[in-house]
Amino acid sequence: MSEDLDRRGFLARLWTWGLGIMAGAAAWTSWDFLQPVAGQSGGPVATVTPDEIPAETVIEIAAMRGYLTESEGEIVPIWWKCPHLGCKVPWCESSGQFECPCHGSVFSRIGEYRRGPAPRGMDRYEFEIIDGVVVPDTSKVIRGAPAGTPETIDEPPKGPECIDPTLE
Repeated sequence: MSEDLDRRGFLARLWTWGLGIMAGAAAWTSWDFLQPVAGQSGGPVATVTPDEIPAETVIEIAAMRGYLTESEGEIVPIWWKCPHLGCKVPWCESSGQFECPCHGSVFSRIGEYRRGPAPRGMDRYEFEIIDGVVVPDTSKVIRGAPAGTPETIDEPPKGPECIDPTLE
């Protein structure tokens, strides 16, 4: 069965095939975008020895996207992402607490919620000490305690805050 194809039929088929190819390319691109990038999904990160973690302050470890601190002899690896909207929460040396520059949430030295729009304290990482080195596993996140949970450390701010307290 041979069908004569006029100009209108040819253009209709051409458009149909063209749109089908574009839809397939869009679907492929979307699927590829949603897949995790190899090596970026987290995992163990060797950091420092426990002796290198200074008392009553924090150290930033870029490789783990977070901070290390200690509380009553316990190591606390904290993810630097604000639980409110995901901004990086810097450590404020002058006040001795974490202060989110985006919306004003404030957290204690060990990431416990103090005030602001964040729904909970900062998340932490599970960790091990391997060959004398602290190794947080960034693929294993422990959610921070909900806002309103009593703090386990009693450390008032040391001095002036780094952010404008009216940000909330």
